[in-house]
Amino acid sequence: MGKFKVTYATLSADNEELQSAYDAGLEQARSELGQTHPFYVDGEPREGSGTRDNISPADTRVVLGKFAQATEQDALDAVAAARAAQPEWEGIGWRKRVEILRKAADLISERGAYLSALLSTEVGKNRLEALGDVEESADLIRYYCDQMEKHDGYDQPMGQLSKNERTRDVLRPHGVWVVISPFNFPASLSGGPAGAALVSGNAVIMKPASDTPWIVLKLYEILREAGVPGGVIQYLSGPGGIVGNALTDHPDVGGVTFTGSYEVGFNLYRRFSRRWVRPCIVELGGKNPAIITPNADLERASTGVMRAAFGLQGQKCSACSRVYVHKDVKAAFTDKLLEKTRAIKVGDPTERDVFMGPVINEGAYNDFKAFAESADQDGVILFGGHALTNGDYKHGYFVEPTIVEGLPDDHQLMKQELFVPIVVLAEYEDLDAAMALANSSEYGLTAGFYSEDQAEVDYFLKHIEAGVVYINRAAGATTGAWPGVQPFGGWKGSGSTGKNGGGPYYLQQYMREQSQTIVE
Repeated sequence: MGKFKVTYATLSADNEELQSAYDAGLEQARSELGQTHPFYVDGEPREGSGTRDNISPADTRVVLGKFAQATEQDALDAVAAARAAQPEWEGIGWRKRVEILRKAADLISERGAYLSALLSTEVGKNRLEALGDVEESADLIRYYCDQMEKHDGYDQPMGQLSKNERTRDVLRPHGVWVVISPFNFPASLSGGPAGAALVSGNAVIMKPASDTPWIVLKLYEILREAGVPGGVIQYLSGPGGIVGNALTDHPDVGGVTFTGSYEVGFNLYRRFSRRWVRPCIVELGGKNPAIITPNADLERASTGVMRAAFGLQGQKCSACSRVYVHKDVKAAFTDKLLEKTRAIKVGDPTERDVFMGPVINEGAYNDFKAFAESADQDGVILFGGHALTNGDYKHGYFVEPTIVEGLPDDHQLMKQELFVPIVVLAEYEDLDAAMALANSSEYGLTAGFYSEDQAEVDYFLKHIEAGVVYINRAAGATTGAWPGVQPFGGWKGSGSTGKNGGGPYYLQQYMREQSQTIVE
């Protein structure tokens, strides 16, 4: 990737060298299609109970690879190996761990074009979003290394009660940490938490989503190449109901980071602590609103909403799915949003001019069709609403970006996280009422606001119930956080800890405090 710094806010900074690097990476990724991949326990490859085909969402005739499926016993073995390896990893000290993990981050960046092409193929992300996901994983690791260094390993002297005693306060790892990552950001949301846990001195077991084992395997291989021992970082591909449950139910697991649905994550949070309370970091999605006032720059607002609603086919926990527009600008805003949405190209995500690729699998494809039918019955579809089935779309899970209006405030499309490219517009007259509607959700992840009036901006910032907010942002109304810039995490039903990833308070969650008093 060299000198280019790709972030979600700078994805329009396109150039030929970047595209050429991606093309070369794509050729390499395609040369590896169809291979059989093991998982790894204590550094050794295993085959488990057989393999599962990883299918391309853009063309279901293409098998990306065959991935070994771990069993419950494999999971138990992984925990035992991690527990045995962790003390030595802690013992090498934080400076050596930082050195190893910074090397891993640099390897991720150096191979960014290849990893991004692989990710596009596996997930369906367009080129620039895939490049962003991969580079974010590297930057998250770097940020947590920087935090560890900035705080001198979280080891500091305390006060004295007598001359012959001295006390230090330290943060130490929990032991074995499980990272269960989602399909939509498989690089950043596996690499980031794994990096935080590792630099803190924990041993880590990586469990990817069933739809995206490939990119997480590559990150595992990079961590091993950088110098993380096999017992300290382990990789288990396999079904969540078997492998994930075996890991999170294990009494020797000290903590877990999970990103996924509200239902699965909240159930995990409730049952994870048994003999004692254990740290459980869960990020559970969003139903993210944007508010457009009469004082908004409508060009900026419509661009931001389009990008946030339809980037990655709406399959982001931060996707903009509700837009409250003042009645005086509703028509003008809608016209601009429709114009930009009509220009979206849907297709093979590895092609340079494609913005929307396929949704991830048949389940998401069927969800879209059901939600579109509901929108058509109960509201008005202004654009889209159809699955794409002809020509180049015939063998993939392609759907149209969809804009809806006229739904009641309590409709499921206004309340439920959809994870497909559907955005609902609603008109308002009073900003207090719009704010109440924006906050009327069990979620509180991200939110956007468009106004050139500072008093309105101040009002929004004071009243919105969300962990990440953006004002007047064309790069994404509700999407596009970056490590060290916009810490990412949610309130209410969107998260468990109130400490945002890529922020200054996140890393400490992977450690526990110990006061050490020595009397001489």
